[in-house]
Parts: sequence; C-alpha cells; structure tokens
Amino acid sequence: MPDRFEAGPRLAEAHHDWVRLRTLIFLRWTAIIGQIAAIFVAWCCYEIALDLALCLATVGASVAANIVAIFLFPESRRLSQAEVTATLLFDSAQLAVLLALTGGLNNPFALLILVPVTIAATALERRPTILLGVATIAMITLVSWFHLPLVTLSGEVIAMPTVVEFGFWLAIVIGVAFLGAYAYRISSEIHSMGDALLATQLALAREQKLTDLGGVVAAAAHELGTPLATIKLVSSELADELGDRPELHDDAMLIREQADRCRDILRSMGRAGKDDLHLRTAPLLAVLREAAEPHMDRGKDIYFDVGPGPGGSDRQPMIYRYPELIHALRNLIQNAVDFAQTTVWVDAEWTDKTITVRIADNGRGYAPGVLGRIGDPFLHTRGGDRDQRPEYEGMGLGLFIAKTLLERTGARLRFTNGADPFLNDPEHPVRSGAIVEAEWPANRLLSADIGALGQNQPIA
Repeated sequence: MPDRFEAGPRLAEAHHDWVRLRTLIFLRWTAIIGQIAAIFVAWCCYEIALDLALCLATVGASVAANIVAIFLFPESRRLSQAEVTATLLFDSAQLAVLLALTGGLNNPFALLILVPVTIAATALERRPTILLGVATIAMITLVSWFHLPLVTLSGEVIAMPTVVEFGFWLAIVIGVAFLGAYAYRISSEIHSMGDALLATQLALAREQKLTDLGGVVAAAAHELGTPLATIKLVSSELADELGDRPELHDDAMLIREQADRCRDILRSMGRAGKDDLHLRTAPLLAVLREAAEPHMDRGKDIYFDVGPGPGGSDRQPMIYRYPELIHALRNLIQNAVDFAQTTVWVDAEWTDKTITVRIADNGRGYAPGVLGRIGDPFLHTRGGDRDQRPEYEGMGLGLFIAKTLLERTGARLRFTNGADPFLNDPEHPVRSGAIVEAEWPANRLLSADIGALGQNQPIA
C-alpha cells in the first residue's frame, strides 16, 4: 500500500472498447439530418447559391458510411481505439469538406468541427486524442484558405472582415486545444475514480466474504460440538469396557483421538468469529487489535493507548465490527508499519458524542507537497520511500480504499505530519511521522447494549 507518496505517473489505464458502434452511428445520423436541414434552409430561405450536388454528395458519404457500418457489423459491437479514431477522423474530414463548399469560416456552423475532438478526448487515450486535435487544426486551417465563397442568388458575396475571420479561426484552434484537454482531464479522473472505486468494492467484498465464512465455520463448529463430545464420551466408555480385548480397545481409542482432532480443527477454523450479536460487536480496543493483528510480528513495535476523553465514560465502548472498518484500519496500520522506523502508536479516545482513533508512526511522514491530495487514487510513493520497502510495488490505492471505507462508516479523516520536515533528527518529537486521525459521531459506531444471551436451548 504505497501511501507516503508523491504524485507519479499513473498506471496505464485499460479503457479500451468502451464506445459502441451504435452510439457513433446515432451521432452521425443526427449530424446528417442537421447538415441536410442547414443546406436546404440556406438554399430555400436565405437564397444562398450553394453547389447542391457537391454538398449532397459530401453528406451522402456519411450516409454511405453509416449504411456500410450497419450492414457489416452488429450495432452492439464495441469499437477499438483505432476504429474510433478512424471514425472520428472521417467525420472531421467530411465536415471540413462541407465547410469548404459552404463558405469556410464564413459559415457559422464551422464551430461544429470541435465535436469530434471533444468525443475523442472523452473516449480515447492521449495519443489518438492529440492526433485528432492536430488533424482538426490542420483541416480548419486549410478550410480558411481554400473554400468556395458564400454567394446569394442575386450575386451578393457574404463574407466576414479578414480580422474577424482570423479571430474565428483562432477561437476554433484554442477551442480544440482547451476543450480537448479539459474533456480528457475530466474523463481521465472519472475513469481513475471508477477503477479505484471498483478496487474498493472488491476489497470490501473480500472482507465481507471472509467475515461471513468465519460466521459459517463458527456456527458449524458450534453445532458439531455436541455430537463430537458425545462421540468422545461413548468412545471413552467403550475403551474402558474393552480393556481385555486389545484390538477393539485400540479402535475405540482411535475414534476418541479422531474426535479430539475434529474438535481442534473446528476450534481453529472457528477463530474467525461467529455470526451472533456478541461477535458482531466488540470493545474498541479489541477491534483495533484485530485490525493490527496481521502486522504485529513484522519487526515494528505497535502500542495501543485507549481511554475516555473529556466527559467520556470510564467504560470502554462496544462498537460494531464493520468489515469495512476493520479492513480500512488494517490498511492504515499497515501503511504506518511499512514506513515507521521502529514504532507505531494506535490511540483511541471517546466522549459522549465522538469516538476518535489516531494512528501515528516515527517514520518520515507524508511528502509536504501532497498533503492536500492524500486519498486520491493512483498516487505512488516518492523515490526515497522505495528504499524502505524495496520489495513492494503498489498501485497507490491503499489510502484511497481506507479513506473511502472509513467515510462510508461516517468518519471524518485528517492527515498530518507529527513534525516539520525541515527539523533536524534530534529536534523531532517521538511521533515524528505521519498521523491519521479518524473521528466518528458516537452513534455511528456504538452498539446497543445486548444484555444477556437468555435461556439456553434445550437439548432434544
């Protein structure tokens, strides 16, 4: 879980084959209808002398492309990056040719040349997006130089002043760059967040399955305990009665030993916990120790300190053992152990309104430049911290998963450093590394008092 990090290059995202052919066909039909409507409105209503044959032939190329795509491929097909790029390049070229036939930049619909670039920025990776942006700028530049003028049937030429036409061209070029970069950045963050949330859901599902499995196993151990005890008792009585028959005595002892073995196996399997009220809840310290258990023997000292805050009860609170809570705390403790020099502190305090857990270490702390971005997905460790964990190469999701899961339980998180990074080593306080503080409203974690278990069920 690489989380003493600086922003680094993200892992390559595999968002391929996301665009369906049906979507591009629908968008192209929409463009075709709009182009035909604009041509006939300009011809009939505004009496602009257009070369209808060339204009309709250009629109017909898009119609033919759509018909070919419909007959050759199923509409549900998802296109590859190269196929989407080729499709959008074709649409840009078709629109550029149509603009050249209808006045170039004097045509107010020249702004629509931005559409394919925007689609590319949201659906494609960086290289095809840049390729399409450069091609669009080249096309609109050629159109500004080489185009048929807009002329009315009476012979009047419709043209903008040169400076306005240049400004329009410049606005389109800037629009290609800005909209492309803006849409690409937003879509990349959405894709990254989607991947990270998927990883979070998988981690939570795994923790939930382990918890459920522990409950099933413990319930099985509980149910099998009585028959195994009966088998052991009967086999012991048989062994006593068959003392004068060694061969049968040995068989009875074997049955007893195997019953003991089954008991031990079920006991070890049932340690994960039972699915009952008492084991769905636990004292706060027990939950913290459970979260830290996998990291207790990794060569770092982990100290626990729990106690009431101002106005808090002397009795340690019983809290729900949410799978996401334990998994998230385990991630945070793992992160602290990974980067601590020698020691990790897990502190908790409670009042009548809040429960606070604080995890600190004596490592190097968080990089100052990214304190405000902690919890973002796909952020990697800085170079200096890799020396502390040379065997580990993570995805930059550990703190994101922990933060997301804890916020799901109602926590508010705060990430700080225990010391100024510019202090000398002798000036550092004991808890000089990273500090993570999670605070919950008490009613989000506290369990109701479940009281006694009640009467035992009679044995039939």
